[in-house]
Amino acid sequence: MKGHHLVAACVALFLCMGLSPKVQSQQSAPPPPAPDNSSSSDIDNESVFRVNVDMVQLNVAVIDRKGNYVTGLRPSDFEIVEDTIPQKMATFEEGNQEPIMLLNPGQPSPKLSASPVADANSGPTSGQPQFGSAGANVFILFDTSNYMYRGFVFAQDAISDFVRSLDGTSKIAFYSYSRDVARDSLLTGDRSQVLRGVRSTVAGADAALYNALLLVLRDAGQYTGRKVIVVFSNGPDNASMVPPEGVGELAQSEGIPIYMISTREANKDPMSTAVFERMSASTGGQAYFAKNWQEQEQAFSSVRDDLSHLYALSYYPQPNPNRGWRTITVKLVGEKLKNFRIRTRNGYRPRPTGFTADTPADTALAR
Repeated sequence: MKGHHLVAACVALFLCMGLSPKVQSQQSAPPPPAPDNSSSSDIDNESVFRVNVDMVQLNVAVIDRKGNYVTGLRPSDFEIVEDTIPQKMATFEEGNQEPIMLLNPGQPSPKLSASPVADANSGPTSGQPQFGSAGANVFILFDTSNYMYRGFVFAQDAISDFVRSLDGTSKIAFYSYSRDVARDSLLTGDRSQVLRGVRSTVAGADAALYNALLLVLRDAGQYTGRKVIVVFSNGPDNASMVPPEGVGELAQSEGIPIYMISTREANKDPMSTAVFERMSASTGGQAYFAKNWQEQEQAFSSVRDDLSHLYALSYYPQPNPNRGWRTITVKLVGEKLKNFRIRTRNGYRPRPTGFTADTPADTALAR
């Protein structure tokens, strides 16, 4: 219990400090922060709770017994429960298809008014969500620390191939890190700009992975649409100022899956392996540990396939007195679907009333 409170305190501290700066890009500027339209709701006759009701987005992978992706499912095939409260799906999207609106977003419940923000395919215009085009926003984070001295060029080649292979509707941002973080290419659909960023990287010093990951999360959180982070790391973190537990919980709450790819064999660094597996699983992503560069390329290919087969579901939370961690459960409905496996994030922490995704100017963590 003490550990859980510590993690919550760390996340709250990160949000208050605003450790990552605003993203400003001519190619794809983020939306302004949503206005605070939160309102008080009478949950019962004795208590009044004040909360922000943001659209919650889930990236869901459905896998059969053979490990194949299950496609062609309909909204009615899914059931979403938050804590013990059934939810009504607001939007549905399969792969890179256009999202389908299923619920009037202006009235998610008779007792709570919606305040959509960039946590999902939503925008702040007149209390109605603005749905982005199909395709994911992919944020790539590349380890350029001294762990990468061997095979540095091979890693650049693998990332470049991954960038070229992504669906044309996707936008990509590229970051690199050692002790500091570099925004080598802000979010853009221009593949050549991203590739120039990849080729401009040079090997550095110590590795501050969780510092860098926190900054990428805060940058990604300012954009609408589906978002994922793909991390290439070849060694443990030995220079961060923030703990991985807090960063992982923030990723869960923001609804951003994290895919971890490492060429370092799992048995050589069991502590980092456990952190990578836990962080990716809790956010709905996956972790890969490649023994050689060929397996690394296969890992990038698996990430690409996963992105093209995810279902994107969203909902406006029904009245819920729980202002702490909320557990999300997604189930498949029907006898024919019961043997399929679902992979998605397992919960989130609601933003406090008045919270804005806006962050202060640049910090020492990025260059």
